[in-house]
Amino acid sequence: MRDDYLQAAHLVIDDPMILVNVVSRRVKQLRQGSRPLVVSLEKLSAEDTALREIAEGKISYELGPEAQHRRG
Repeated sequence: MRDDYLQAAHLVIDDPMILVNVVSRRVKQLRQGSRPLVVSLEKLSAEDTALREIAEGKISYELGPEAQHRRG
């Protein structure tokens, strides 16, 4: 996993637990055949692709009612 992509994604999703969950879910989707939402001239791992998608605002997330209550 590239540190620069991780840092850029962390600027978008500042909660590490949420970032891990969003990346994990997206990696699973990519490995099951979903198309990447970013274009890259280099071959990126699924993890790096997910981080770039988050950093570029291509991926969003929504907290469920229980998570919102805990954060609130």
